[in-house]
Amino acid sequence: MTQPHPPQGEDARGTAGTGEGATPDSERVAPSSQYRDIPQATVTRLANYLRVLGSLSETGTLIVSSEELASAAGVGSAKLRKDLSFLGPNGVRGVGYDVLRLQARIENALGLDRGHRVVLVGVGNLGRALACYPGFDRRGFTLSGLFDADPALVGSTVGDLVVRGVDRLESDARELGATIGVVATPEDAAQDVCDVLVRSGVRSVLSFAPIELDVPEHVEVRRVDLAVEMQVLSFNSARNDELLRAAGGAHAAGIPPTRGPLGSAVSTPSPARRSRTGKAGPLGSAVTRNGSVIAP
Repeated sequence: MTQPHPPQGEDARGTAGTGEGATPDSERVAPSSQYRDIPQATVTRLANYLRVLGSLSETGTLIVSSEELASAAGVGSAKLRKDLSFLGPNGVRGVGYDVLRLQARIENALGLDRGHRVVLVGVGNLGRALACYPGFDRRGFTLSGLFDADPALVGSTVGDLVVRGVDRLESDARELGATIGVVATPEDAAQDVCDVLVRSGVRSVLSFAPIELDVPEHVEVRRVDLAVEMQVLSFNSARNDELLRAAGGAHAAGIPPTRGPLGSAVSTPSPARRSRTGKAGPLGSAVTRNGSVIAP
């Protein structure tokens, strides 16, 4: 994908925004003003860029062009450059982005440089799968505590953690210094669990319960509704079928198809591509506390 060579000279060092040149450290914008106005949709895409950059760094790639990074992230290069412009100057024209430097810049923008301690409540099938996910530590999240109300689960071990009783949630979450709470409980218990997390000082909640949680203004909630995601997938599947039928009709009528980048014939923009850019796709979307849908 890329040439694994280091940045060239002083212009490549101290850069990480638009890919148009270097900016000295003394001219960089302070983080407090640099990141406060980043749109939510851009924040979601930044997380996707970070995932791609992590994969690149693991393969030893040191430099990546905007076109290569955009393609790997499933967005247009213009959108990528606009998103990265919120972080300040990045990259060097004709050279590309320093993978490790840009990775660190995005981590700082997302607040991952501070580290987060996560507690998970509800160790059923979903909760157990989340607890065993190996990617949390690599992305700046430390799973610190597991809680459940089922006496049969309390005291059992999942991964490296012992499941604690939910009656200890408030005191233990405070003691653990939890910054994020994950709610993977049944619907009827979700609000009570959320209330306890808020009392313990947790200000960010990720909920898999299919209900809207009532929280104070200072608490941020993101809700992942798997049923909604599958319903959107169903819609996209039906739409794709219609586009394919329309494309077949156009070909039958003698309308010449557009040639794709790899020589394949396409008559309409690929719905799968649109899904990856976040314009229409449901994958990775979530509902925030104000009800808006954020898609990558």
